[in-house]
Amino acid sequence: MVDFIPDLTQPAGWMPIVFMGVMGLAMLAYVILDGYDLGVGVLMRRANEDDKDAMIASIGPFWDANETWLVLGIGILLTVFPLAHGVILGALYLPVAFMLIGLTLRGVAFDFRVKARAQHKPAWNRAFYAGSLLAGWSQGYMLGSLVTGFAGDIWSMLFSAAIGLALVAAYCLLGAGWLIIKTEGALQLKAVQWARGSLWFTAAGIAAISLATPMVSPAIFAKWFSFPNIFLLSPIPLATLTLLLIIGRSLKRLPERLAQGNEYGAWVPFGATIGVFLLAFYGLAYSLFPWLVIDRIHVWQGTIAPESMGVILVGAVVVLPMIIGYTVFAYRVFWGKSTALKY
Repeated sequence: MVDFIPDLTQPAGWMPIVFMGVMGLAMLAYVILDGYDLGVGVLMRRANEDDKDAMIASIGPFWDANETWLVLGIGILLTVFPLAHGVILGALYLPVAFMLIGLTLRGVAFDFRVKARAQHKPAWNRAFYAGSLLAGWSQGYMLGSLVTGFAGDIWSMLFSAAIGLALVAAYCLLGAGWLIIKTEGALQLKAVQWARGSLWFTAAGIAAISLATPMVSPAIFAKWFSFPNIFLLSPIPLATLTLLLIIGRSLKRLPERLAQGNEYGAWVPFGATIGVFLLAFYGLAYSLFPWLVIDRIHVWQGTIAPESMGVILVGAVVVLPMIIGYTVFAYRVFWGKSTALKY
């Protein structure tokens, strides 16, 4: 149980909740927006050289800006919740280092692959794939570690590693859905097959997280399975299962439609996958709140002074709409099918 809940009418009470919400929003936006381009990077391994250029073209205007959300989320954790930042980043030192290596590798490969000589281009393509895979798996490992309360036993580490693979599959599902929307012809049909191959691995990862989270803490177990919560919250897994079935059904019907040039329903796999991510995030947020580290550090523990939070809040009020604005603008400008990659 939380040992101290301050007066929520005072800045020291409500400001940490606001910052936790903004941090959660930033991480959710990052997982969805950078998730699909990480997925495209992992899927490049299965594509031919011409398809790889088209895949890069589909994410080219967006991928760099998508990572802004990660910077925002980690920045809030560092500045507003320094105690939790020290514990979380200390426990996740290696996976965070691997993630940064992966993001750096894919950033370098993205720029060099289009400028390298023909004989060097395949090596940069492999580097982009490796960086995407390493970054995606590291993020999944961190999610598994967060759910298990950063336990250091072998079973917790194996669970986190499995969740890492499941998150890579979820990113591939997002990436394939993005390619279905943004590409045409043979690559679009390949993307449908890639999405079908990733769907049930994603479902398995969601199921594993859902089963493990209540088992970690008696308080979380009570939040889900006590009466009447169990009836009020049951629509969440039911809605998730429904969306997964909708994705599966859509992927079965799309090849015939796309072969005839009919784009009706091409957005369904990507849109429904975003819905799955939103539901999974809501379930995880409900389970963890108000804990930043399960049963160890809550949202009001180890925060900075309310006066300092006020200054940061002013900055967040200015910066957050700007990030949302240029993100929406970029997606609006580059709406529609991607064209050939030319420089």
